[in-house]
Amino acid sequence: MGDNRPTSAFHSDNFDDSHTDELVGLLDVQALSAGVRRLREWAHLGVAARPGERALDMGAGTGSVTQMLAAAVAPDGEAIGVEPNPGLRSVAERRAAEAGSAARFVDGDALALPMGDAEADVVWCERVFQHLDEPEKAAAEIARVLRPGGRVALIDSDWATAILHPGEPEVVAALTGAAVSAAANPYAGRKLAGQLAAAGLEIGDLGSQALIQDPGEVAWPLVRLLCDGAVRSELITEQQRDRLYADLTAAAERSALHMSVTMFGVIAHRPA
Repeated sequence: MGDNRPTSAFHSDNFDDSHTDELVGLLDVQALSAGVRRLREWAHLGVAARPGERALDMGAGTGSVTQMLAAAVAPDGEAIGVEPNPGLRSVAERRAAEAGSAARFVDGDALALPMGDAEADVVWCERVFQHLDEPEKAAAEIARVLRPGGRVALIDSDWATAILHPGEPEVVAALTGAAVSAAANPYAGRKLAGQLAAAGLEIGDLGSQALIQDPGEVAWPLVRLLCDGAVRSELITEQQRDRLYADLTAAAERSALHMSVTMFGVIAHRPA
């Protein structure tokens, strides 16, 4: 199992209804990023979901990708979003209903997917492995549910690539360290291909995108999430946090802000 260090609000041990709005805001900001959009476009081309197929979205979050998969497999296919966080699952259901999407959402664990053997044509898993204590078991679950010839898009961040500028060096170092400590599996991105290969899947393509924040806008949901955690852990003081907020705000006003982390993607398939 994993260690006892603090983990993010996305980790299953930390689900709390009071965090739902914060998590939704963070996911919505990330979904608007050009880097996320480009990597998703590459991944959708890679898995090539087709009408009539069955698609599974592991860790569906707000359901935006599940809706895209539902559109791709329509009219006779099925897209299922597995989301263990009840607050996020409720948001995903509401948004799908409002959009008239056929996507449906179920509770479930990435280590024990609610699907039988060889029942999925496509599996999508984005930014989930970083929150898992046992990602190898999740890779094995992907391999289990994929039918022969089935495809998977596995995407995740590698928090050792995080960059934040400007800020006092010791504060920035504390926050980038906190970003690593906040994830159960912080180096997820670099391990994806090896974990899928170990599960018996064949690697078809590799991709990456830097998730770069607009230099004129502070990504406050993520910044506050990291800073609040760093203050609670006594890595930085409230005064240092407030100075950083001021530095980032001033930099954004000059379009001089840099905040980024690199995400990696793998397209693989189960041998026929």
